[in-house]
Amino acid sequence: MKWALIVGGVVVALIAVVIIIGAMLPRDHVAAMTARVDATPDAVWSAITQPAAFPTWRTDVKTVELLAPTPTGPSWREHSAQGTLTFVVDAAEPPRRFVSRIADKNLPFGGSWEYLIDADGRSSSRVTVIERGSVYNPVFRFVSRFIMGHTATIDAYLRALGKRFGTEPIPTAVTLAGGSHGL
Repeated sequence: MKWALIVGGVVVALIAVVIIIGAMLPRDHVAAMTARVDATPDAVWSAITQPAAFPTWRTDVKTVELLAPTPTGPSWREHSAQGTLTFVVDAAEPPRRFVSRIADKNLPFGGSWEYLIDADGRSSSRVTVIERGSVYNPVFRFVSRFIMGHTATIDAYLRALGKRFGTEPIPTAVTLAGGSHGL
């Protein structure tokens, strides 16, 4: 019985520490990564702006439901093993800049992704993804910062995009003006 109380006390203490540390972390973060993709900016633009085709190259997306456009642009819902996320386009400047945002309001997180596409040689592109995220729940904030890392989703996305065009890119963290890349 004594050991059960000790183990229970340790578990409660660990949960309390996670909550306290998570509450002390900033709610908002900025994370950025870049990778060279073996495709022209037009081809990359086509891939990242056609949500209906995401399940063919993004292994994390099972299906996509196209929704009615909003005043700022197209909208869609991605279905994955982790649940569903609704996105809306906030800016589109073909073939250089694309901004999408999570439109769901009842999630423990939210934010936007900005995609910057620059030519990198005659048939390649430099793709930079900037995540401006908010994690509202202190436990998720702790997990996002110390377990997953703020760049994990960006890294997986850039790797999938590269594979879409037949190569394995090596995403690297980018330090933005102001000195932060989310780590």
